[in-house]
Amino acid sequence: MLRSYKTEINPTPEQKKKINQSIGVCRWLYNSYIAKNKELYQQYKDGIIDKKQAFMNANDFDKYINNEVKTLDEYQWINNCGSKARKKAICNAETAYKKFFNGEAKFPRFKKKNKQDVKIYFPKNNKTDWRIERHKIMIPSLKMVRLKEFGYIPTNAKVISGTVSRKADRYYVSVVVDVDEIEKQENTNEGVGIDLGLSQFVVCSDGLVKNNINKTARIKKLEKKLKREQRKLSRKYESLKIRNKNEKGGTVTRQNIQKQIIKVQKLHQKLINIRTDYINKTVDEIVGQKPSHITIEDLNVKGMMKNRHLSKAVASQKFYEFRKKLEHKCKLLGIELRIVDRFYPSSKLCHECGIIKKDLKLSDRVYICECGYSEDRDINASLNLRDAKIYKIA
Repeated sequence: MLRSYKTEINPTPEQKKKINQSIGVCRWLYNSYIAKNKELYQQYKDGIIDKKQAFMNANDFDKYINNEVKTLDEYQWINNCGSKARKKAICNAETAYKKFFNGEAKFPRFKKKNKQDVKIYFPKNNKTDWRIERHKIMIPSLKMVRLKEFGYIPTNAKVISGTVSRKADRYYVSVVVDVDEIEKQENTNEGVGIDLGLSQFVVCSDGLVKNNINKTARIKKLEKKLKREQRKLSRKYESLKIRNKNEKGGTVTRQNIQKQIIKVQKLHQKLINIRTDYINKTVDEIVGQKPSHITIEDLNVKGMMKNRHLSKAVASQKFYEFRKKLEHKCKLLGIELRIVDRFYPSSKLCHECGIIKKDLKLSDRVYICECGYSEDRDINASLNLRDAKIYKIA
């Protein structure tokens, strides 16, 4: 089975320079492909060309770059990036543009230098490519690169392909390897219903409760620091505008702004890492109980984000990431994951007698029924989800 591993690397200054140059080339090619097709589409709308000429595929654009652009002296820097990585960047742009063309997504955004998510792709072409050792890894065109986490990637695994990326001034490698299938565990325990929320992140029907990590002192301290650093960055931009305006024809260096951008990015990444680690540990704890099935609700996160009072709290909880990780773990370990419809009244339904309490408010934290049943609101919802009869398998 194919499995991916991602870990941080510690490249040398020369390797960092090579990675930065390659990422810059890939970003430029991605943006150039989008701009070229946007121009062709506008010509089609103006009636200059027909519909067949309004789209340039990845192969034609790659030939256009190699035969017409790279031959010019001012574009020789394109050769600083490998051909496979360049082609992959163009293919990624083609995929994004096709989704827009087919009405599946909005028009693709152009990649920005400071807000990029560009990766360098390296397939395995030779036997010497992607050789993995305990403390270092052989990456095509970069040679041996030191790993920061020793022994995480299995040394005897067969690598199919990999990518190198940069985020918040840190470098990462992600490889797809062919490993033996994991033996599925015996899931003989009672099923678990999971109620996700804002006051408590996870409330399980078996009594497991995971608190909202965004309410902890550590997260609040980092968010306060992030707010200060973002304010500093904003003031630096305003100061740069004023100085450039006063100095006629003069320019002001942006080195301090770049330093401040990296500070902000590092804080953002630290918050992301803490929340992701918390989700990983929560998922492992849930599936580690070996339940026969797990039931969750199909939350309308997009609708919840429209509430301006709750949007920040909802985004910080990362419900979608939790669901995707839970789906992956359940599939890996052979646990049945049930998805209940978003309109299922899990909170308003009495677990004891089955009556729906229509006048239940958000402020009512304890569910009290006419039959005498009394239980915490979230635990009652998780019990109803566990015993739900109508669901779909993820």
